[in-house]
Amino acid sequence: MTDLWVFGYGSLIWHPGFEFQEQFQARLSGYHRSLCIRSCVHRGTPEKPGLVFGLDKGGSCVGMAFRVQPENSEATIAYLRGRELVTNVYRETVQAVRLHDGRTVHALTYIADRGHSQYAGRLAPDEAASLVARSHGQSGPNVDYVVSVYHEITRMGLKDSWLEQVVSLLPHGAHLAHE
Repeated sequence: MTDLWVFGYGSLIWHPGFEFQEQFQARLSGYHRSLCIRSCVHRGTPEKPGLVFGLDKGGSCVGMAFRVQPENSEATIAYLRGRELVTNVYRETVQAVRLHDGRTVHALTYIADRGHSQYAGRLAPDEAASLVARSHGQSGPNVDYVVSVYHEITRMGLKDSWLEQVVSLLPHGAHLAHE
């Protein structure tokens, strides 16, 4: 049996929720991180959907690759399916990711399904901030999720001007709480 690799680009970066042996900064080509999924469970409700990140077509995304030992693979996959496939807005795939040390591994990855009714596409920063500011789901306030991802990718040395605009438009002080 071989190790399982998992690629995280949103909350998995700072809250994987599964046991792993190692983590490495990694790049996935062909997809970019986007606040493009309406969340009706974790960060919103059907009446007031929030927004969560998805991997959308085009560009590339730097995130984290986690190495999971073979004996934990089955439990990790079951956990991730329960977390990521609640409404089937993501497609479970295996993608080649390049670790920061130059190695390429094949990682379990969740890609946004553009044909799903929860796919929001690219929104204007003010529209995205408005949805985020008013939404709360089973996993907590949408603001906390977006600000946490923003701070983690900033800590990793990444810059996302669009996301920075969204965070700057959130209720005063929300983005400062994590600094």
